[in-house]
Amino acid sequence: MSAPRLSRRFKLGLIINPFAGIGGALALKGSDGSEVRKTALDNGGEQLAMQKAAIALSHCVALRDQLTIVTGSGDMGENTARDLSFDYVVCHYNNGQTESNDTQILATKLLAENVDLILFAGGDGTARNICSVVGMRLPVLGIPAGCKIHSGVYAITPKSAGIVLQKVIKGELLSLHSGEVRDIDEALFRQGKVMSKHYGEMKVPSELSYIQAVKMGGKESDELLLDAISDYLIEIMQDEPDTLFVMGSGSTVDAIMQQASLPNTLLGVDVVKNLEVVAKDLSARELLSITADKKTKLVATIIGGQGHILGRGNQQLSPAFIKQIGKSNIMLVATKAKLHLLGDKGLISDSSDAALDLELAGPISVITGYRDEVLYFIRD
Repeated sequence: MSAPRLSRRFKLGLIINPFAGIGGALALKGSDGSEVRKTALDNGGEQLAMQKAAIALSHCVALRDQLTIVTGSGDMGENTARDLSFDYVVCHYNNGQTESNDTQILATKLLAENVDLILFAGGDGTARNICSVVGMRLPVLGIPAGCKIHSGVYAITPKSAGIVLQKVIKGELLSLHSGEVRDIDEALFRQGKVMSKHYGEMKVPSELSYIQAVKMGGKESDELLLDAISDYLIEIMQDEPDTLFVMGSGSTVDAIMQQASLPNTLLGVDVVKNLEVVAKDLSARELLSITADKKTKLVATIIGGQGHILGRGNQQLSPAFIKQIGKSNIMLVATKAKLHLLGDKGLISDSSDAALDLELAGPISVITGYRDEVLYFIRD
């Protein structure tokens, strides 16, 4: 399947921990802490994180005209982006001696810049710092550059990170999986004790793999897929009892409501909270009012055969409502087969607000099964 060509530029967040891995060759067993970094530098430790980030980004040089990098000053990303002649914007300035809070501040600013994905070079400490800010809010991809790589958010090599990033920028259909963030206590590690702790999870893109199921007829197979999607959405609703879930129109959303044993307006919009329907068949004005100043997520699917997610049979989802909740709170649900049938068309937002449609364009997560998501594109 070829990828959709987007005129909108991909916004890549870039975070490089300049000191990641500096203590590895010197047997310092990590690079956490200013004293360790000073010891490493005084003994000729090499800063290789920038080089490894450059290896990854070199695979995207041919896509320069489709990409803008948003990053930190100096070795946190600016120098690497400039050396490879990418267009870039600096949104965080540091004094050269970066600390963990610089990583967290930059990650926070990248979220505010609405980047499409965060690419970062570092080790488990870097992943841990980014996870504390980003969590599951948007996809990330790690370039292994640290002494400790226990976390599941890193590509195998810098080159493989570049290959996956290239596919993301080109809009190819990729799987999204939850990568575990783990870190060890370096002080104990230096005493010969390995104690790893789980700090969270982040979404990581990877090459899409299709697993052929036992052939059992289209209707039954579709039902199983919808059951899996429904079970996952119901689990999310149970985990977030205070969130309002706006259930859009369409048969896929209807299947979720049926699985939850909830009444549903097939061609309308209902609101669910704590697995109970709290409002039915709302107008655009009513929906905007009931969700104002409340944590809200939209559950929507592809309407019709052209890939529309807004503007076809769900005009109750007004531009004002979409702006109110933000792209990160749109939960799209569809089967991989339906996405694959779209080929290189991508998804379509026809919200009647051209500026909003352009803002929504770019990569978006689509739930395709139980704890199974892919990264696809909304076209501009």
